Amino acid sequence: MLEILKGRFFKNKQLHPDVKWDDVEARLLNNPWVLDVLKRMEETGGEVDTIGYEKDTGKLIYCDCSIETPSGRRGLCYDEEALEKRKNNPPKGSAISMAKEIGASLMTEELYYQLQQLGEFDLKTSSWVKTPCDIRNKGGAIFCERRYSRVFTFHNGADSYYSVRGFRCYILI
Repeated sequence: MLEILKGRFFKNKQLHPDVKWDDVEARLLNNPWVLDVLKRMEETGGEVDTIGYEKDTGKLIYCDCSIETPSGRRGLCYDEEALEKRKNNPPKGSAISMAKEIGASLMTEELYYQLQQLGEFDLKTSSWVKTPCDIRNKGGAIFCERRYSRVFTFHNGADSYYSVRGFRCYILI
């Protein structure tokens, strides 16, 4: 996994121009459990890479950088509550539960927009993002995508699912 991450790091410098590989490698080696999480993200199509440091904590952000939402994480509703309420034609699972199984967090709307400043992602797909409680309490959830050279945030019922909607996740080191 470390070799995959190293190769991708040097191939995609535009995603992290101010990050040095030596720092990334040290953080990964000092937190070996992270490699397992990144491997699970990779196995579901995430094409994980770092996009820099979190401003508040200085932690390194590793997230899904696949051009489209990861192929192994599509066709899911938002969370377990929505899955349980879906009586007819339920999806195979939920984004929140799968992110937890992977060991990562669902990407926030802010982080999604940060990723979109580094390239063009989700041109044909969309990704559930962490939904604020006031929206979720009313039965909704939000997702994002890029269309017409712009990034949009939309809403839908949390129990909805589509073959092209999945989720992106991240981890901080």
